[in-house]
Amino acid sequence: MCGIVGVLGRHQAAPILVEGLKMLEYRGYDSAGIATVNDGRLDRRRAMGKLVNLSDLLVHEPLSGTAGIGHTRWATHGAANMGNAHPHARGRVAVVHNGIIENFRELRAFLSQHQVTPETDTDTETVAMLCNWHLDQGLDPVEAAKATVARLEGAYALCFLFDGEEDLIVAARKGSPLAVGWGENEMYVGSDALALAPMTDEITYLEEGDIAIVRRSGAAFLDADQHPVERPRKRVRVNARAADKGGYKHFMAKEIAEQPLVLGEALEYYLRDQDGRELLRDSVDFTGIDRVVIVACGTAALAGAVAKYWFERLADLPVEVDIASEFRYREPPVSKATMAVFVSQSGETADTLAALRYCVGKAARIVSIVNVPESSIARESDVTLPILAGPEIGVASTKAFTCQLTVLAVMALHAAQQRGTQTPDRIEALEAQLRHVPGMVSEAMRCEPQIQAISAQLARRRDALFLGRGAMYPLALEGALKLKEISYIHAEGYASGELKHGPIALIDEDMPVVVMAPFDALFDKTVSNMHEVMARGGQILMISDARGLHEAGEDLWNGVEMPTFDSIFAPIVYAVPVQLLAYHTAVEKGTDVDQPRNLAKSVTVE
Repeated sequence: MCGIVGVLGRHQAAPILVEGLKMLEYRGYDSAGIATVNDGRLDRRRAMGKLVNLSDLLVHEPLSGTAGIGHTRWATHGAANMGNAHPHARGRVAVVHNGIIENFRELRAFLSQHQVTPETDTDTETVAMLCNWHLDQGLDPVEAAKATVARLEGAYALCFLFDGEEDLIVAARKGSPLAVGWGENEMYVGSDALALAPMTDEITYLEEGDIAIVRRSGAAFLDADQHPVERPRKRVRVNARAADKGGYKHFMAKEIAEQPLVLGEALEYYLRDQDGRELLRDSVDFTGIDRVVIVACGTAALAGAVAKYWFERLADLPVEVDIASEFRYREPPVSKATMAVFVSQSGETADTLAALRYCVGKAARIVSIVNVPESSIARESDVTLPILAGPEIGVASTKAFTCQLTVLAVMALHAAQQRGTQTPDRIEALEAQLRHVPGMVSEAMRCEPQIQAISAQLARRRDALFLGRGAMYPLALEGALKLKEISYIHAEGYASGELKHGPIALIDEDMPVVVMAPFDALFDKTVSNMHEVMARGGQILMISDARGLHEAGEDLWNGVEMPTFDSIFAPIVYAVPVQLLAYHTAVEKGTDVDQPRNLAKSVTVE
């Protein structure tokens, strides 16, 4: 969620730190700050709000030094205010931290016995307090950091910077991602490869429990037991320009527009490229599997809910979709005939990672579907299927969602083929349908001017309902989620058949109802529900193909025409109009589209 950057360089650290933090703005934050060591002394600058406020502050109050750490904070413990902003400094140490220190109260109680009291509301300050206390007991900086980390419980990615130490950063990771970047007599630390992209593409990822002692000459690593260990250096190709809007007003608009391209690349990899075909054939074996469990959070969980329809219809394979934050606390039975599939854009989602670890040793196979192949979830899986969406900066997932759907669709076809539930001719026909998806998505985008006009009216509403049947039901949930995420309009998604079981009580002339209904076998049922809404004064926005809109009649509030695509994979195409509807409604309302309030891109704490 929060972002960390550290640098031991040859040039002034402050502009490098700010540049690295800019790459992490997509994670969501409410304050930012940096600390440096200059002439042996620690100093720091912090600012509330956007990173530009920190940049402005540094113009008026420059911060010198070639060693430093930086942070963008998304408030967990303590309000979003200047006192709680990172870096935290106590005595001779400054600290930045992602995660949650679960035993900070116990540590505060211990420190209070030694007349060390907090000045802020954050759990992170306790780390700085404890480390400085160890320094006061005579430990050197490295040993003080090690002793501090040994007493922490919870999740953390930490960087320590010390007074009098211009060639040292100590970094530690447990539960939150952290990487060390390598340069020529320069070293870096960052939350992810994107943060380090402006500086280096040679990365070492810290493993769970690792401590890194970083100097300009290199880095030494300790494992969770604080024993020396080697960690590999990897060349990671991340285009720093991915954090550029490319002429679009918002990252979300850019990422919606990129979908035909990235979907085409994903399909090329899995359906035509030998490496992708071999990855599925050699690593994902559905023989002997009697159940699939798909575990994810948020939009990724809704991708799993769509895939449930595909696996069950095409491969005759029961699928359970579970929210990661609930999964492990239920302690569900996981048999040796279960394939566990974990879906996460970042590959660092804390709840999803914890659910994965619950399944280790229980499930027959652990498969991850991620956008970051070097992520924690990927590294701890038996098989990793990359979605190949490229960096997604906007907090509201768009292209990652449709790429997740695409990989899950290919996976369902693979299961059907292995299990013999579809004939070879049928598999070939379904693959052909999938190959048409990027073109269908491109065609669906032609509705944008119409949706923009509709959004101008929707922006004045306080509530909305989304309805869908079959695989369009999860799309209704996704449409509602997108609208409330970025426009702050209260929205709910329901299966169309559930309308009479409660939601119909909400219908009046002020309630817009978005109905997702391609002309398919379920169309007539959905239209019946739609007429129940219209009979009670509800305003219907119908998203359908030409025949569906014709059959629906002329009493609609609005209709949005989709390309005719008679395919089980139509939900991938129908994701586009609900993304555009949310986007243009948010733009009309003037909300922060890319960084909506209270949300973060990568949720790395529970």
